[in-house]
Amino acid sequence: MRIAAIMTKDVHVASPDDTIATIAREMARNDIGCLPVGDNDRFVGMMTDRDIVVRWVADDRTRVGDIMTANGKYCFDDEEVSEVARNMGDEQVRRLPVVDRNKRLVGGVSFAGAARRDPSLAGIGLQGMTNPGGPHNQRP
Repeated sequence: MRIAAIMTKDVHVASPDDTIATIAREMARNDIGCLPVGDNDRFVGMMTDRDIVVRWVADDRTRVGDIMTANGKYCFDDEEVSEVARNMGDEQVRRLPVVDRNKRLVGGVSFAGAARRDPSLAGIGLQGMTNPGGPHNQRP
C-alpha cells in the first residue's frame, strides 16, 4: 500500500513568515502538535510545539522561520507504507509531511494512522521509537 492511500490531504501549513504566537494559537485551536512549514507549496521545515517551548520561549525569537527545524524529514506519496513506518521508527518521529516527487507538499501521515490501517506496522515503528535518545532528544 502506498502512502497516498492513507495520508491526510487537508493539512494545516505554517509559513516561515508567520509569527510563532499565531501558529501556537492555531496549534492549540486545532489540537495539533506539529505543522509542516511551506513556502509557495514547497516543504521547507517543521514546526513543533516542542520547538516553540525550547527555541522560542528560551531564545525569544518571533518568526516561524527563526525556530523551525529546517529541511525536516518527509516521505513521498508513492512510497510503501511499511517502509515509511520503518523509517519513522528509525528516526523516532510520529508524523511526517508527504511530498510528491517535485517536493510539493501534498499531505501528512502519522504513525498511528499507518498502524490503524495495518496493525502489523505497529511493532516495526515502535521498536525504533522506544529507543532512548536520537535526533529529537532534549537538546535544541
